[in-house]
Parts: sequence; C-alpha cells; structure tokens
Amino acid sequence: MKLLDIVRLIFGNLNRRKGRVSLTAVGVVIGTAAVVILVSLAIGLQKNANEQLYGIGDLTQIQVSPSYGQGEVVYSGGGGGGGSKSTSASASSSSAPGAPKLLTNKALEDLSAIPGVMAVIPRDYMMGGLTLKYHRLESGSNVIGIGTDDLSSLGLEATQGGVVLAHGTVIIGPMVASNFYDPNQRPGQQTPAAPDLYDQQLTFVFIKYDQNGNEVHKTLTYRVSGVLAQTQGESDWSIYMQLDDLKVLNEWAMGRRINYNKDGYSLVIVKVDNVNNVLDITDQITAMGYQAYTPQSFVKGINNFYLVLQIIFGGVGAIALLVAAIGIANTMAMAILERTREIGLMKAVGATNRDVLSIFLGEAAGIGFLGGLGGVLIGWLAGYGINVIALVYLAQQSASQGGTPPSVAVSTPAWLPVFALVFATLIGLASGLYPALRAATLVPVQALKYE
Repeated sequence: MKLLDIVRLIFGNLNRRKGRVSLTAVGVVIGTAAVVILVSLAIGLQKNANEQLYGIGDLTQIQVSPSYGQGEVVYSGGGGGGGSKSTSASASSSSAPGAPKLLTNKALEDLSAIPGVMAVIPRDYMMGGLTLKYHRLESGSNVIGIGTDDLSSLGLEATQGGVVLAHGTVIIGPMVASNFYDPNQRPGQQTPAAPDLYDQQLTFVFIKYDQNGNEVHKTLTYRVSGVLAQTQGESDWSIYMQLDDLKVLNEWAMGRRINYNKDGYSLVIVKVDNVNNVLDITDQITAMGYQAYTPQSFVKGINNFYLVLQIIFGGVGAIALLVAAIGIANTMAMAILERTREIGLMKAVGATNRDVLSIFLGEAAGIGFLGGLGGVLIGWLAGYGINVIALVYLAQQSASQGGTPPSVAVSTPAWLPVFALVFATLIGLASGLYPALRAATLVPVQALKYE
C-alpha cells in the first residue's frame, strides 16, 4: 500500500467519526493548553526576576575584598560615607583563619593576570563624615573613590556631561540631587525642588573627631562634571571622585599616611570579558584567598529555581495529557471492535500487517496532533490575555507603591508551542500503539467472521 493511500485512509477514517474524534481531542487540547500556559507563566516569572536582578549590578563585575585573619581590624565604609572599625572575630562569616590576605598592588597584578579579566579597578569609601552644601541646601551622600578615570569601564553612562573623572571634579548619581533639603525650612513652607547640579560647584564639608572628641571640619569645593544614568543600584545614590583625591581625604580623617602596598585596598572591582566566565573566575579568586562576590551567583540560583518551576508546571500539564492519552487508547480500541471486518477485508485484498499498523498509529497520532494544535492556540491566546491583565494590574500597583513595573508577566518562547505540539502528537502515537498492534495481528479469516 502506498504512503498516499495510507494518508488518505487515515484522514477519511478521522473525518467519518468527527464527534468521537472531537471529544477525544478535547482532552489533548486541555493538556496541551495547560502545558503552554503554565510553562509560559514560569518563564515570564523568570524574566521578571532577571529584570529585577539586573538592577543589583553589572553581571560582568566581581567585587573582591580582602580576607582578614582572626583579630585583624577592618575599616569598612558605610552608606553615608562614614567609616567604622570591626574585628573579624565578630564577623566570622566574612573572615578566614590564618594570616590576612590583603589587596595590595601586587595582588592587583595577580588578579589582572587571570585569563578573561579585562580590568582590575580599586575603590575606597570616605572614612569620615560628610555634609554637602549647595547654596542654602544641604545633604549627605556616599562618596566613592575609584581607581579609574573613565567610569564607562564600570558599565556606567551619563545623562548629563561625561563619565571621565579629573582632579577636582566629581560625577554624581541621578538620585543625589533629590537628597538636598533646606535646613532652615519652616513648617508649612514648600519643599524646594531638587536642584540641577550638573556643571555646578558643590561644597564638601568633611568631618572628623580629634583625640578630645572635638569636631574638626575640612571644606573643599568640587565641580560636578557629569550625572549618571539610573541603574537602580549603588551608583544612583553615590558620588564618584578620583581615588587619589579620596586618599588624601582619608589620610586627613585617619591622621596617618596610607600605604596601599602595606594596608591594601578595601575593595577591588574585577571586570570580566564575558558573563559566562564570571563564576569560574570568582572561584579562582576565592581559591587565591580573597573574598569575592558577584550578582551572577544570584542570577544562576534564581534561574535554577525557575528551571525547576518550569519542569514542575510542565509536569502538571503533562498529567492532563496522560489522562487524554487514556481516552485516545480507549477510542482506538473501540474503533478496532467496530472495524474488525473492515480490517479483515483490507488484509484479504493485500494489506500487510505493517499497513494496518500504520493506519491505526496514524489515526492516533492525528488525534494527538489536532488536539495539540488546538491546545497550542488556546494556550497562546490565554497567555496573551493573562499577560495583558497582569501587566495592567502590576502597573497600577507600581504607580501607587513606587518602583518599576515588570515588562512581562507571561512569556511564550517560540520553542514552547512546537514542543507542546510534538509532545501531544507523540502522546497520541504512543496511546494508539497497543490498539494498532492488536489490529495488525488480527487473523483475516476470523476478522471477516466477526459480528
């Protein structure tokens, strides 16, 4: 029997039992739609989570800090630009036993030698207090000294001015201006608008305390040479200056000279050439004895979680498909009983067991394909509808509570409908295997006698 004849028989048999085929295919439609909707929802949640995670930092950066031994004193910068002392014994989760591993200039050379590292950039925080002044307005901010003249190497961009640092200039984050307030404002007076600080002179009043506990001030003026684009990260609220400028200020605040070859840097940013190499290089840095942190580790953990979630959601939908498979097997078994004499007649006129097997397997696969096609269409339309409704709701929530609304709630990648359709067809094919084998092994004489 020719292939074209087998295909014609398959479609003819499906067409003459439209009602039964339709009812059987409904189960496949429900299962396939469930797979498409649930997996699309898990993928949408993953994309939404990744969008939020990208705000925690550049995924090609690794923050490296020294590893201190027991009893070593650590100077760490605070969010307000101040510094504090703490012993590693009180923070055992971030310390390592043995001799301290400092980030000296030699350590920076060792980090630069790791394959895949594009740049090694030291940075430091202001060790004293700070008050910012602009005309009659005042504020506080996080001051960061950075060991590069071009902030674009950190993945930062400017909305005003540039990202190149020079002596006597600073580059500020977009939210720094919003922190300014009028210290002499009276109750009931209108709060002053955030000033435009680009290309303006800012007065920095640095504060420290002498041995007697008296407050000592140091006043300097810096020009704002650039305003950074928003990243939803640390840079939005920070002020960047050259590391050498900050070093002078920290020496004044600490009352001693700073020797990076002896004291080391408090933090170093390692820029990697490819995001796929970040975790491997992080492990190498950790093996060298330093502490290393990268947002990529969080992204990997989140992606693994959502991958498991996709499998679970897909499994729930697959259960509905398995139930539909029982319906297909039942339909095909009933078809054999009804068409026993027809099968005998086909064999009597020359049809082989393989031809009969192909016809019944084709019918079962056809039911799975038609159900899968309907399920993919319904699943895609339902996912689109859920996406629209969810985005409208989440946008309203973000508007009332603040924050950035997600760009997607349900996402259906191109491979998912194809996979669901193929899977539904294979389910139909597998369901019809046993009935098809029964039909193919019928004895023609007995089949013709069947009533």
